[in-house]
Amino acid sequence: MSTTIDITEETSAVAKGKAPLIATTTYSDGSKGYKKGIAIFDFLLRLGAIVAALAAAGTMGSSEQTLPFFTQFFQFRASYDDLPTFQFFVIAMSIVGGYLVLSLPFSIVLIIRPSAVAPKMLLVALDIVALTLNAAAGGAAAAVVYLAHNGNSSANWLAICQQFGDFCQKVSGAVVASFISAVALVFLVVLSGFALRRH
Repeated sequence: MSTTIDITEETSAVAKGKAPLIATTTYSDGSKGYKKGIAIFDFLLRLGAIVAALAAAGTMGSSEQTLPFFTQFFQFRASYDDLPTFQFFVIAMSIVGGYLVLSLPFSIVLIIRPSAVAPKMLLVALDIVALTLNAAAGGAAAAVVYLAHNGNSSANWLAICQQFGDFCQKVSGAVVASFISAVALVFLVVLSGFALRRH
């Protein structure tokens, strides 16, 4: 009594036809939880960056000081709109803050679907643009704030912070807030890049 099993050989064309067209990746529960943790941290970082960016724009936009000694014809006043650099700072930080607010729904999508790649790629690209704008505004404003505090004896530029102390405190605080926002954006870019690398 013999048993034979008849196995028909499939040609390579038939075998190729059975392969799936789109590769699917299955994640273990641990990997999915890890990705969800990164997405939640991304959301919290965005909230922190929003607060810092809008605080920087609001503080700079409200910085103004008038010295108490003035006459009817002369008034000593310092305001952010006296300097184009500070105007650029307010506009740029408002754009960064607005972008970060608009990016929150995409971050929520990544919490719900941690393995989604398209929203993550979009956020990485736009985060880099926002970081560039933030760094440009913060760097330019920091240079002006430095001159306001220290002046430049070679160019005969006097330090104005001895007279306009409140104004200088506000603009310095705005610059610090912009750098906090920039650091948060750096972490967002690195975090998103790390999450994409693990796909």
